[in-house]
Amino acid sequence: MNKIKHEIQIIAQNKKAYHEYLIEDKVEAGIVLKGSEVKSLRFSKASINESYANNIDNEIFILGANIPEYNKAKSFKHNPKRQRKLLLHKKEINKLVGLIKRKGYTLIPLTLYFNKKNIAKISLGLAKGKKKHDKREAIKQRDWERDKARIFKNN
Repeated sequence: MNKIKHEIQIIAQNKKAYHEYLIEDKVEAGIVLKGSEVKSLRFSKASINESYANNIDNEIFILGANIPEYNKAKSFKHNPKRQRKLLLHKKEINKLVGLIKRKGYTLIPLTLYFNKKNIAKISLGLAKGKKKHDKREAIKQRDWERDKARIFKNN
């Protein structure tokens, strides 16, 4: 019997988040979706660049994520920008809500993907906003690492 190893299938990434924010911790969460949304995700049609997660009635929701309608779903249409509930344990929710309220953190979606069991998951980053000088410093450091690797490669 052949066993097929499934890799994670990345649907959408928020590459800008690493530039705009200092990511201090990562949390993986399930996401509540409708059938037509899952079909749309199978074709890698989603955007999480403008989205964020927030606490509503002691539950974490993702707001602003764009999952476009699946064309062939006639009667099961969904709102592409609707808020979607994230599935987290109560302890995780309480910890995240406490950090968001007290210390000024933000929950930013980093990656939307299907895991090895083909379940839609989202990776959230517990983040603090970077100042302009921090962003410049990060760019300088990245350029220096690239130049250093190039120099050592040629020698």
